[in-house]
Amino acid sequence: MLGMSSTTTPLPDALAKIVERFKRRTNPKQRYEQLLWYAKKLQEMPEVDKTPENKVPGCVSQVFITANLEDEKVWYQGDSDAQLVKGLVALLIEGLNGLTPEEIVQVSPDFIQEMGLNVSLTPSRANGFYNIFQTMKKKALGFQLGMASD
Repeated sequence: MLGMSSTTTPLPDALAKIVERFKRRTNPKQRYEQLLWYAKKLQEMPEVDKTPENKVPGCVSQVFITANLEDEKVWYQGDSDAQLVKGLVALLIEGLNGLTPEEIVQVSPDFIQEMGLNVSLTPSRANGFYNIFQTMKKKALGFQLGMASD
């Protein structure tokens, strides 16, 4: 058991806080309410950014994610036409915004299980959550590679 924890990089603070928040909500209804709360907090995404190249693949609902690099930190924006999925987008943005590409690339998707959301969500939604996270990671990796080639 001990060997496992040493290999995973600790979660970034903001994401760790979110994971804790969900772990405290033991029933699925509370987790849904928490997701809807995040969805309400999400900043409006400009309509012009809702393009095919910003669409997250493999999601049942429409999900869009953009990423910008400012001062070597990544800033995401996102939206979804489904409220629960919008909540997932919002919590990932809150958890990953303002980190360096390296920090984002190092985050392991294990936290998705840890939050217990995979139990509360339908398989397609849980899979969508994973896809959104992977898309955000890919964008961060793109910046990381781009910075390396400068």
